[in-house]
Amino acid sequence: MKLNNNIRQLRFHKNEMSQQELADLIGVSRMTIYSIEKGKYVPSTVLALKISQVFGKPVEEIFSLTDNNSTGVKNIEK
Repeated sequence: MKLNNNIRQLRFHKNEMSQQELADLIGVSRMTIYSIEKGKYVPSTVLALKISQVFGKPVEEIFSLTDNNSTGVKNIEK
């Protein structure tokens, strides 16, 4: 499973917000934002919620899970 995100696109559409500006708003380093955008770091629930508040979007519109072995989203409901 991989956690994908569209933070970079959202930053661009929000007056070309920089990674540093987003980091300052949510209280993390610029490198944390960079790592999340590149998929190298999975944010905590609290951090994901802070990001969603900045962009005024539900977490589900910012982050998505995909199965590494396929191109589709894996259904984890039973």
